Amino acid sequence: DINGVPGSDLGAFMDGPTINVFANAQDAVGNTMNNGRIVIHGNGGDVVGFAMRGGKLFVKGDVGYRVGIHMKQYEEKMPILVVGGIAKGFLGEYMAGGVLIVLGLGKKEKEPLPGSYIGTGMHGGAIYLRGSVSKHQLGKEVVPLELDEQDMIILEKHLTDFANEFNFSVDELLHSQPFTKLLPLTHRPYGRLYAY
Repeated sequence: DINGVPGSDLGAFMDGPTINVFANAQDAVGNTMNNGRIVIHGNGGDVVGFAMRGGKLFVKGDVGYRVGIHMKQYEEKMPILVVGGIAKGFLGEYMAGGVLIVLGLGKKEKEPLPGSYIGTGMHGGAIYLRGSVSKHQLGKEVVPLELDEQDMIILEKHLTDFANEFNFSVDELLHSQPFTKLLPLTHRPYGRLYAY
């Protein structure tokens, strides 16, 4: 348990423990995290979940830029990153796997849920946004889709876990407004630039 604000790279390369931060956190929380659980009861900085490859990372408040950049998954390892508030630009940049959820709790009326360039270079995994986004905010590598039954199972599982940490209502998180799902158009977004 940490009651102050930890420095950058909290939980870097972590492989199993649980860290609870009862304050804000700085940049690169969960950098290349392999397993375990990090729970931030305040806001997170930039590049939260950088190259995260397993475990769970929950942030109650807002996060900065390039959150979830290069998240990946391998075999049974799947990183889960849930943000309670809003995120800045380049959310899920170069994302290669895992689940990234942004809930927008406490969002002001004209404030964007995430900033622009969402999913730029994304080639794996899934981003779920509680609310809608404008087409101009999306990276050209992603497409918005409606949720299916499997998506709701995924969301219910991870949002139940998130809600239990922060004493939220799961039902309200899931059903008070619709989600948007973002998936990559291709698993090789730059293949045509280099292939002959």
